[in-house]
Amino acid sequence: MARSRLTPERESELYAAVLELLREVGYDALTMDAVAARTHSSKATLYRQWGSKPELVARAMRHNKPVDIAEIDTGSLRGDIQAMLAHTDDCQMDKDAALMRGLAHAVHTNPELHRALRELLIEPEMNGLDEVLGRAVRRGEIDAGNPALKLVPHMLIGAFIARPLIEDQPVDRAFLSSYFDAVVLPSLGA
Repeated sequence: MARSRLTPERESELYAAVLELLREVGYDALTMDAVAARTHSSKATLYRQWGSKPELVARAMRHNKPVDIAEIDTGSLRGDIQAMLAHTDDCQMDKDAALMRGLAHAVHTNPELHRALRELLIEPEMNGLDEVLGRAVRRGEIDAGNPALKLVPHMLIGAFIARPLIEDQPVDRAFLSSYFDAVVLPSLGA
């Protein structure tokens, strides 16, 4: 039996409900029953469409990404970074950070969730970032042999983890912009 397609609107509605529940109860307490109740759908429909809770969560997070980083090309690395930051707002960043905190423990205890997030969210983001950095290398803004190139994702994750711990402040666009200018770009020699 072929699986029926949801309308894009219904799919967006389901994904929004999943993310809302994740923020409210965390991954471990999120159940397909709760998603079904919140979205007025059946558990059977959810399993038919997504197969598993990890798949549904990873797809909901992927759907929530407003732009494909690889498509951003302003002609300069700093411009590309500013364009990336312009595609989100502080409220969304705070929500994303809350989701990541909620999933941090779950990925260590659930290999299926870890795999789904890597395939659907982390790898596409890393590929997009690699493309943006690769263009900067081709334009001559960054030396291809710079060891910091491989560490940019680590720097970014560090910023998201460190600011709330050190300053008890959320990560926002102003902070990320100054972080890129003070830490990331200088380490790349850009």
